[in-house]
Amino acid sequence: MLVLLAGIFIVHIATVVMLFVSTISNVWLQNSNGSLGIWLACGSDSCQSIFTTLAQGDEAAMKAVEAFMVLAIIFSCFALCAFIAQLFMLDKGQRFYVTGGLMLVCWLCVLIGVSIYTARFSRVNTFYHGYCFILAWICFCFSLLVGILYLVLRKK
Repeated sequence: MLVLLAGIFIVHIATVVMLFVSTISNVWLQNSNGSLGIWLACGSDSCQSIFTTLAQGDEAAMKAVEAFMVLAIIFSCFALCAFIAQLFMLDKGQRFYVTGGLMLVCWLCVLIGVSIYTARFSRVNTFYHGYCFILAWICFCFSLLVGILYLVLRKK
């Protein structure tokens, strides 16, 4: 059981790191001339705000993507702190409900943010998905897995 908890903790840390990378980096869509992120649109020689390149009416959707990805990072970090606190404060046999709940909220934020991005912005003809977009979907899977495992596991 201790090995399983350590493995889940490592996957949780990896999820937090991947959430940071996918949110901060600027390669959600890319082509040979540059890349588009959720913050900047970069060409071969310069970067500008993503809001200068968006079509009319897409600003609110991009702000929602940014907000939900930042919220996912916040909830994942809170869940990491809650796990460490619960590791030392819970009695034997109790479950990690708070940590699991926070990770499921993180999962929901990633789901909403990446789904909005997929529906509204991923159909650009000359672009293909970059590594940040793929990392965000991997974080979606990992945060669901870790959240469910935290809810199921008991402290031994």
